[in-house]
Amino acid sequence: MNQSSNKSIFVTGAAGFIGHSLVKALLKAGYTVVGIDNINDYYDINLKYARLKDLGIERKKASLYNNPVNSENDTGFCFVRLDLEDAANLAALFAKYNFMSICHLGAQAGVRYSIKNPAAYVSSNVVGFTNILEECRKHKVEHLVYASSSSVYGLNARMPFSTHDAVDHPVSFYAATKRANELMAHVYSHLYKLPTTGLRFFTVYGPWGRPDMSPMLFADAIMHGQPLKVFNHGDMGRDFTYIDDIIEGVMRVLVKPPHSSDVTTTNLDPSFSNCPFKIYNIGSSSPVRLGDYIAALEKALGKPAIKEYLPMQPGDVKNTYCDISDLERDFGYRPQTTLEQGLKAFAEWYHWWEDQKGRIIFSQFV
Repeated sequence: MNQSSNKSIFVTGAAGFIGHSLVKALLKAGYTVVGIDNINDYYDINLKYARLKDLGIERKKASLYNNPVNSENDTGFCFVRLDLEDAANLAALFAKYNFMSICHLGAQAGVRYSIKNPAAYVSSNVVGFTNILEECRKHKVEHLVYASSSSVYGLNARMPFSTHDAVDHPVSFYAATKRANELMAHVYSHLYKLPTTGLRFFTVYGPWGRPDMSPMLFADAIMHGQPLKVFNHGDMGRDFTYIDDIIEGVMRVLVKPPHSSDVTTTNLDPSFSNCPFKIYNIGSSSPVRLGDYIAALEKALGKPAIKEYLPMQPGDVKNTYCDISDLERDFGYRPQTTLEQGLKAFAEWYHWWEDQKGRIIFSQFV
């Protein structure tokens, strides 16, 4: 891998849902990529290793910590298993490679899990992000793009959710750490002129998706004849966004860092400042009622669901609906994939994964 390339991108969370797709898109666009992931067991690690396999990374080598593995599919990709909290080895990577930009997707995910295990979120999402910021500062990285979340809107009842509104009332510890990331990024943008862009993701779905999120949970329940847990009795709305549309937006943002503005320091808009700092929503801006979503998934999978209606869960919000007008204005972003198209593609991949994962896991990975 060319360590002196000025088109070198560092992607954290490379074995994750969005990270896997982003690495593929970056390589296709001609970038060289170094990806890291700690491959924790928050959900099935076999899916994470399957994503890496799809990127040409062999499991046995990838399972070793701090062991760079070159892709068998593309000479432009190198993967390293690494914890974000491992400041020393993270610093060594930054020293070795001339990263042009960073896309920080690695984090401890999950709203409900954060209620039971808050320490994991402090370690990964706060300490880990601090380490990323420090390395970006030291190496004068051109642009840091990082994943925030729609969950930061918390108890905000104003729809659609706008980055111009205050987000001071999160309802989960996960959301609190994501909001903390935005504030931390602003400090580094202000003090060190580090260009940072936060992206608040809204319910991403599609092939290779996370098994703890609704598409996989619902598909598993439907296909295995298990009751499908429908929270708040189906009276919820989500801004479902197909993975390809998300990646298109991330790619556009990555190559266009924010600049300092002439905004005064009084009456600041929460989404920007008088330093190279921006926050955007990234979603479909077309919320779907949960009942309609389930019906579309039943159609895509070709099987009806057994529904179990339950009350709202702690840490959940009733609706998510995002205003993407800023992202559309600044980057020409506009999602193209309908829910029916996206769920059809997801269902095709899901059937393949169910059919193949036993053979993939046991004959290729073990």
